[in-house]
Amino acid sequence: MSALLYSAEEEALRAAVRDLLDDHCEAAAVIARADTAEPHDLALWRRLAHGMGLAGLLVSEERGGQGASPREAAVVLEELGRAMAPVPFLTSAVVATEALLACAADGLLAELAAGRRTGALAVPLHVGPGAGHPRARLSGGTLHGELTGVADATAADLLLVPADDGALYAVDAAAVTVTPQTCLDPTRPLATLTLDGAPGDRLGSSGPAVDRALGTAAGLLASEQLGLATWALEETVRHVKERRQFGRPVGGFQALKHRLALLWLENVNLRAAARNAADALATGEDTDTAVALAQAYASGAAVHAAEEALQLHGGIGMTWEHPVHLYLKRAKADSLAYGTAGAHRGVLAALAGLPAP
Repeated sequence: MSALLYSAEEEALRAAVRDLLDDHCEAAAVIARADTAEPHDLALWRRLAHGMGLAGLLVSEERGGQGASPREAAVVLEELGRAMAPVPFLTSAVVATEALLACAADGLLAELAAGRRTGALAVPLHVGPGAGHPRARLSGGTLHGELTGVADATAADLLLVPADDGALYAVDAAAVTVTPQTCLDPTRPLATLTLDGAPGDRLGSSGPAVDRALGTAAGLLASEQLGLATWALEETVRHVKERRQFGRPVGGFQALKHRLALLWLENVNLRAAARNAADALATGEDTDTAVALAQAYASGAAVHAAEEALQLHGGIGMTWEHPVHLYLKRAKADSLAYGTAGAHRGVLAALAGLPAP
């Protein structure tokens, strides 16, 4: 289990990311931006992607990246989840990057790693590893069709589009009509892509690229959910220590202590599952099991933490000015992203040779 502990380098990375987010990602600004037509904080994304080099964490130094592993990317996602940062790190620096790595598209990898471009995989956010997904139609050498539920497409200038010929194509976002969709989580917006004769550059086979990208995303999403649940627990503990009722802090009431103790235990278990998934992705050992196990547990734990935070904050938790509602929306949306908990339990059952639950 010692391999799952954070290294000194990972803790230093966490501190650097947290310091930047503390300075440039205030809750009030995130709430205000969520109600606008452009919920992404692109200035913050440039600081993270270009200034800190986080866009290239998973890209080797030979290809222009930082040469880090999924363990470091998991630490970054913990902090981004904790701050509810509206940036496309998961969709560009993880999902799109992993798809390009599978295709050995070094030129595009270097651009994403340097933060010069932002990518998005044109697959609906709810699709999990190994699941079927819509594809664009290749006709006359150009791409046609409509793809819905694509996360962070409004912030991307490079779209990776799977087509019905079995290939993955790089498409300039300027050649595609990107229409924002109404969605639960405004900090990770969804969009519909309409391709009407869009030109694309063939990168390679879409099957292995999409599966690799979605598998890594599902495993590292657990770290974002961990960061979210950690914030919910810490913020709620802080609140119940300060909120007084009947002349004493409400955190002194036994019923609330029991609920917070349960949240703490769930948070510990979530951390173990998330770290195990990140380490498995880094080492390549028993990856499918670790990813499925993490997502089978993380979704319910993160949603429960956000729900308890909302309830234990009482009336202020119900106000639009408090950030807890954004954490609940993200937790709910994450529970559907890259495969539901039920789908991942089905994967675990199959790996163990058991009937599907």
